[in-house]
Amino acid sequence: MALAKGARNAGVKIIEDVTVTDIKTKDGKIESVVTDKGIITCEFAVNSAGMWGRQIGDMAGCITPLQATEHYYAIMESDEMKIDPTWPILEDPSKHAYFREEIGGLMVGMFEPVSKGWSLDKVDNNFVFGEIDPDMDRMVPYLATALERIPMAEEADLRLFFCGPESFTPDLSPLIGEYPEVKNFFVAAGLNSLGILTGGGVGRLIANWIVDGLPDMDVNELNIDRFQRVDQNKKFRTDRSTEIVGEMYKVHFPNKPASTGRGIKKHVLYDRLKAHGAVNVQSAGWEIPDWYAPEGVDPKVAWTFKKQASFEYVAKEHYACRNDVIMMEMSFMSKFLVQGKDALKNINYICCNDIDVKPGTIVYTQWTDRNGGIQADLTVTRLTEDRFMVVCSDTTHRHVEQWMKEHFTEGEHWSITDVTSAFAMVTIQGPKSRALLSSLSETSFETEDFPYLSGKWIEIDYARVYAVRVTYLGELGWELYLPVEHAVDVFDIIMENGPQFNLRLAGLQSLTNLRLEKAYRDMGHDIDNMDTPVEVGLGFAVKLDKPGKFIGYDVLAKQKEYGVQHRRLLQVLVEDPEAQLFHAEPIFRNGESVGYVRVGGYGHHLGGAVGLAIVEIDEKVNKAYIEAGTWTVQIDGKLEAMKVSAAPMYDPKLERVKELLRWNTETNVRTEL
Repeated sequence: MALAKGARNAGVKIIEDVTVTDIKTKDGKIESVVTDKGIITCEFAVNSAGMWGRQIGDMAGCITPLQATEHYYAIMESDEMKIDPTWPILEDPSKHAYFREEIGGLMVGMFEPVSKGWSLDKVDNNFVFGEIDPDMDRMVPYLATALERIPMAEEADLRLFFCGPESFTPDLSPLIGEYPEVKNFFVAAGLNSLGILTGGGVGRLIANWIVDGLPDMDVNELNIDRFQRVDQNKKFRTDRSTEIVGEMYKVHFPNKPASTGRGIKKHVLYDRLKAHGAVNVQSAGWEIPDWYAPEGVDPKVAWTFKKQASFEYVAKEHYACRNDVIMMEMSFMSKFLVQGKDALKNINYICCNDIDVKPGTIVYTQWTDRNGGIQADLTVTRLTEDRFMVVCSDTTHRHVEQWMKEHFTEGEHWSITDVTSAFAMVTIQGPKSRALLSSLSETSFETEDFPYLSGKWIEIDYARVYAVRVTYLGELGWELYLPVEHAVDVFDIIMENGPQFNLRLAGLQSLTNLRLEKAYRDMGHDIDNMDTPVEVGLGFAVKLDKPGKFIGYDVLAKQKEYGVQHRRLLQVLVEDPEAQLFHAEPIFRNGESVGYVRVGGYGHHLGGAVGLAIVEIDEKVNKAYIEAGTWTVQIDGKLEAMKVSAAPMYDPKLERVKELLRWNTETNVRTEL
């Protein structure tokens, strides 16, 4: 009521008792909202219909993965129990409960660990401030456990036992932003039982987004375009809703995956990898190897913020990449084929780097908005004069696809085809990667024939495979794009030839650790839409001299000319080898807070926890500033000493990546080429 009053005072007209019956669009853009009281023509519309949001989205063909679940609270009261309205809210995750005063009584709210979905097909339009018959047999034990926290309440009278629906999203983050399917149609829903608490901020964000055309804060974890059609599947919603409510009051440990709604998307190598001990996590619906459990090792781990049970096995994967060779399955990466006689013109316009290169060249680039903010961080490979392969992370799939469709010139000759499922993808990395690949194919993988950032079709047995010499791990290596009909056979051949080169399979934990040692960036983790490439050390990928310029050119040109003095992304290394970094740990210089860790992992080669941290201060963040300070990071309430560097601490000159020096893998001695 307070929010509604404030809105009216600001000139908003609120009309109640209206049923939305349809959403009309024209040419991919919102046109009107149809109601039982008439049609409202509009330039913009916002779906803020709460647990009805999925149904409203469906009217326009938009994905809105929301599911209502039963949600319980009880009101306890007695003459002996004197509750003061000024008392703070008490939350106890160990009891799955929260407590607060409610009209002289004690409200006991519950987020039970195993919940129950409600109205899986459709929420009735006329269900307004309604109640659900409570499942007493299921919930009374949870109430009894909760009341153990407030002993005097155990003897109090039960005034009310209420069950009502609340809607939740699959990942417990809100659904915010413009629908990819319909221009100017926004969503602000899925606030996961925190609508009153977060409503003001969500309203401000949506309002600024509509007025300015861009969000004014990091929205990577909020943007509706992070979800795909499968996330709205009824079976998935049914299964995930039993788990997600309990997650509200659980500790979220690093690498701990959801246990429900699994096995949605399995690539062609899934069974092979599982047989080799893959312990999977889920991302964007894909089952992805996180680490590999040796034979006889129980993959179930006790979750902790210390070194997990997988630590020693991930370390072996890590050292195999640095000293020998690893194969990492990356089929989950999103892949788009962009082609047509106007393909170069259009894709070069959205890329900060220059894509007008000779065929067989891979280009690392960012896509930025008009403010210079990073909207995508990816690679583009020029296959032929008019064919390009865009490769991005699985979590940015729909955002990348929509950005192209929105910014390519309508009416010109281009097409975008999602070929993610057409190719399996593995990356072969390490000093012995050339030797391994040379044993599989007659292609020469020598630098003079296959230089860094080049790609070509190669033959392995009966298969034709596209190989690209590139790395995200900081070693000599190649990515192999395997047509799915050949993927299993090629995988088997690699594994058969692998033992002579000490080949080891590696998972996502190793990927994180290895790339953080090399200080490689990752969109949505270390960098986001509020960063510019120059601010986060990616200015080398911004080509100001290319014809036609690009979106955000003016901002980035000014930043490259004058620099960004007071904001910088730095690599950090904790000196205590037992400490762990994850994300959001505050960092200090000479005892003063100057920033925080955006992402952390463990640098087994460097000998400690490693991460990327953002520093924002009123001084120049340069080499002198870094070297003159004493740096610490707060971990588990304790300040830990750490080293800080603007340049990568591992192979800063790219000697291993570009093979400026040839490494003898037997003696580990390098010589000039």
